Amino acid sequence: MNAQDNKASIGLVTPQTLTVDEPLPLDCGRQLPRYELCYETYGELNANRSNALLICHALSGNHHAAGYHHADDKKPGWWNKCIGPGKMIDTNRFFVVCPANLAAYGGSTGPGSENPETGRPYGPDFPVITVADWVRSQDVLRARLGIEQWAAVVGGSLGGMQVMQWAIDFPQRIRHAIAIATAPRLSAQNIAFNEIARQAIITDPEFHGGRYLEHEVVPRRGLMLARMLAHITYLSDEAMRAKFGRDLRQGKINYGFDVEFQVESYLRYQGMSFVNRFDANTYLLMTKVLDYFDPASAHDGDLAAAFAPVEARFLVVSFTSDWRFAPERSREIVDALVDAGKRVAYAEVASELGHDDFLLTLPHYVNTVRAYLSHVAEEIDA
Repeated sequence: MNAQDNKASIGLVTPQTLTVDEPLPLDCGRQLPRYELCYETYGELNANRSNALLICHALSGNHHAAGYHHADDKKPGWWNKCIGPGKMIDTNRFFVVCPANLAAYGGSTGPGSENPETGRPYGPDFPVITVADWVRSQDVLRARLGIEQWAAVVGGSLGGMQVMQWAIDFPQRIRHAIAIATAPRLSAQNIAFNEIARQAIITDPEFHGGRYLEHEVVPRRGLMLARMLAHITYLSDEAMRAKFGRDLRQGKINYGFDVEFQVESYLRYQGMSFVNRFDANTYLLMTKVLDYFDPASAHDGDLAAAFAPVEARFLVVSFTSDWRFAPERSREIVDALVDAGKRVAYAEVASELGHDDFLLTLPHYVNTVRAYLSHVAEEIDA
């Protein structure tokens, strides 16, 4: 544990597990007969249970959003920079809940879990999940925690899609919605990136039709390539130029196909480290969740009509250097909410890194979300 970071951290946290024995119907037409949701909580629930805030994670996230799991832990939760006492999401004021979504890597029921029908890991037999399925399972967690209504639901990227789905599907269960660096649906380009990533995994000789666990192998090359491709889309051209330029590892060109440029070394490192902490079947499912999200599709493409049930107030945040989910996509959300007569605030944050800026602490970004959540907390205290 980093001592300096721990001063502003929530400290040690212990994951919890909710076991649900009731079936969960899924959009694909199948159901999970039973499932588990792993989650963490930070802060204290107030007496009237009105200060609960839900965090929705993105593609590679899970329940471990903040703090450390043990004293020697070197790596805190994925949003530790933004969650904690006095931070952007202030655990002195909010009771923060972060579940690992179904099929996400680490904790909750997913492809690596035992299929009760076969006694073997689900593997490729795990049903295809949607954002709406996730939100329904999160609502089960909400009820089990005795929370009548979320003070706010917050998420970036794929997490922001869950925020929108919450506001549409459970309008009376959410007072405020904070959607960050997200989009109302994927562009054809983004779907294309996801398909290339899936093909890299599926065509790996060690994939074995998704049953690699039974063969005691991992499709390392495919998963590594998928992550390398995705990581390029998370960073802006300016950020990569500033960090790497055309720098050579050995200061000279070697006229071969091994790593020569620093950016090549960086991407290979990112890919290899991802293989050691993620699951290939999970990656396939997560990219399909992204592809399928499109709440306007049930309303002849009319996003304003999709937002008609919404009662929550919205804060939408975008980043100027994010080309994966560009500010134009956030403005589509804002315009549709305005057309639907909903209450919405919008902030476009000047940035340099790209899509991953939502994980960091740019002052304008942090101050905007903190100020908004301060008003949410004042409503609770009033």
